[in-house]
Amino acid sequence: MAEPVRLLIVCLGNICRSPVAEGVMRARIATSTLAGRIELDSAGTGDWHIGEPPDRRAIANAAEHGVDIAGLRARQLALSDYHDFDWLLCADRANLRDVRARAPGGARAGSALLLDWSGLAHEGEVPDPYTGGPAQFEHVFQLLDRAADGVIARLRREYPFLTR
Repeated sequence: MAEPVRLLIVCLGNICRSPVAEGVMRARIATSTLAGRIELDSAGTGDWHIGEPPDRRAIANAAEHGVDIAGLRARQLALSDYHDFDWLLCADRANLRDVRARAPGGARAGSALLLDWSGLAHEGEVPDPYTGGPAQFEHVFQLLDRAADGVIARLRREYPFLTR
């Protein structure tokens, strides 16, 4: 069996956008033909929330959609991630700049905006809902839900060995 494709979703603190993206993608992939062939994780560029669970509002919003992210814990992007993952998919341009600026020589992981990579370039960036309310968390969930469909489609298209 071929090596799994490894995706790391990156945002600022790893408590709102990236854990929701990880949770949604895990749920979608688990019920697809890609189950067991994709490895997912999430990280933040900042270190403020290391070891903490996702924001309670993100947990509640994801749960409303049947996605459980309560067991996830925040971590900071590590140099090893550039070698351990195939793609570092970033929530916004600031995260993408930080990810690229920190890349060590010989890094194998590609880096891109999550929405661009998933085929939703017209949506731009995933906004940070941290200072917002329920409507902002719902908007982010809906964006990431659509992005998960695009990620699965791209994986099937670009990694055909995953579907054999």
